[in-house]
Amino acid sequence: MSARAYRGRFAPSPTGSLHFGSLVAAVGSFLDARHHKGVWLVRMEDLDRTREVPGSAAAILSSLEAFALHWDEEVIYQSRRTEHYAEALQQLLAADLAYPCSCSRKAIRQRAEIGPEGPIYPGTCRSGNQPDIATNSIRLVTQDRDILIEDRVQGLFRQNPATEIGDFVIRRVDGYHAYQLAVVVDDAWQKITDVVRGADLLSSTPRQSYLQQLLGLAQPRYLHLPLAVDRSGRKLSKQDQDRPVEPKDPVTTLLSVLAFLQQPLPPERPESPEALWQWAIPRWRTEPLRGTSSREL
Repeated sequence: MSARAYRGRFAPSPTGSLHFGSLVAAVGSFLDARHHKGVWLVRMEDLDRTREVPGSAAAILSSLEAFALHWDEEVIYQSRRTEHYAEALQQLLAADLAYPCSCSRKAIRQRAEIGPEGPIYPGTCRSGNQPDIATNSIRLVTQDRDILIEDRVQGLFRQNPATEIGDFVIRRVDGYHAYQLAVVVDDAWQKITDVVRGADLLSSTPRQSYLQQLLGLAQPRYLHLPLAVDRSGRKLSKQDQDRPVEPKDPVTTLLSVLAFLQQPLPPERPESPEALWQWAIPRWRTEPLRGTSSREL
């Protein structure tokens, strides 16, 4: 670790109750921050109000408190920061690094090659008569070059967004700013030095790194934790209501999370979550997770 004062965050989406996979990400980011004597923040990624489940944001925060996962500063809600994403978007548009796009998903599927994450946008609207900015999506211009991410657990990850993704959406046609844009703006604003999250977001990281470069923002260090999957290899998710955590017995649940993260367990059962953290924080190690992208629960 460098000498930068550590600032980490847990950024759930309020689309359902906290489940085991989300708790793994919360615990991993919390332990990493506390082990490095850093600040740990919570950011509610509620930008897409169409997917939000009423009451779930409050329920998630209540669950975190039940597990003694106490954050250090005010909880930030993305839905209250749209003007900042709009400013970043305007900066990209003014530099000719983004453009409006009127292509439907159907039209893209008909013309596009298939890449690792689906259809690769063929650049239909990149040049020529561009549609109106206000009523269409906006895409970022990608460059044909590799973006390298040195992840603390997953190792070196390489992606060429231009050939594997294509120019990607940074504001949707319905007016909502895309996750890729919002997350880099917020990480920079909150001065996040270390992002600890699930391995399902590793493939998004080069796009975020690319945006950070274009916007002149600092790049955090990244650590992508193994995903909790079922026997078929399917990721647990809030949308599928998989394994919601039970805050009424927090110690048992947290011991299961530590075991999943291959951390040493205390010789005797702790009496409280706080006692468990006293044991776990100084013993946090990422070495047992190296190269592991998923683990069966």
